[in-house]
Amino acid sequence: MIKELMHDPIFLGQKSEAATAADLQIAEDLLDTLTAHKDSCVGMAANMIGEKKRIICFDAGGEYMTMFNPEIIRFSDGYDTEEGCLSLLGGPRKTKRYKKIKVRYQTAGFQVRIKAFEGFTAQIIQHEIDHLNGVLI
Repeated sequence: MIKELMHDPIFLGQKSEAATAADLQIAEDLLDTLTAHKDSCVGMAANMIGEKKRIICFDAGGEYMTMFNPEIIRFSDGYDTEEGCLSLLGGPRKTKRYKKIKVRYQTAGFQVRIKAFEGFTAQIIQHEIDHLNGVLI
């Protein structure tokens, strides 16, 4: 189900809680909402639809990917950039990102996976994990 976007910076500034199998519907709603905004958005975190759970969905090179409880365990090649966000009013904001990251996450079946990402996909993931940690750009 497509959900309303959250714009409250106080809510968005709070850390998200670990996701469990009871949160699978939140992941579906998050993906539906991201798909509905595909023209202006490449990734979303669950708090963007009002759910403080550690779930992200994003465009991974043309296919959507969902991660439960993601954490960046390695990063390299930092650079400065500007990003926008559907949850935040105003234009792009400056931030620091890394060209290469390694992420530990869980699948929808809650199996642990570790995967490396680079380039724009890595940037999207970093932005969404920031959301989970209550960090607003």
